[in-house]
Amino acid sequence: PRHKCGNQKSCAQNYFAFKIISGAANVVGPFICFEDLVLMSSVKNNIGRGLNIALVNGTTGQLLKTDAFDMYSG
Repeated sequence: PRHKCGNQKSCAQNYFAFKIISGAANVVGPFICFEDLVLMSSVKNNIGRGLNIALVNGTTGQLLKTDAFDMYSG
């Protein structure tokens, strides 16, 4: 069976499913999936160099904001 975000098993009831992949230099970009919805990825063109963050409401699961913080340039 297929599980949310491509995980190997399903999450328990009343828990959110998510998957975060950090990426690899300039070869593979970061990826954030939450409840089977891709929040950030190279395909969506909303990632950046440094820390990529998705802010999600912990009660409703609603995406509030995505952003990238370039730690290299300061």
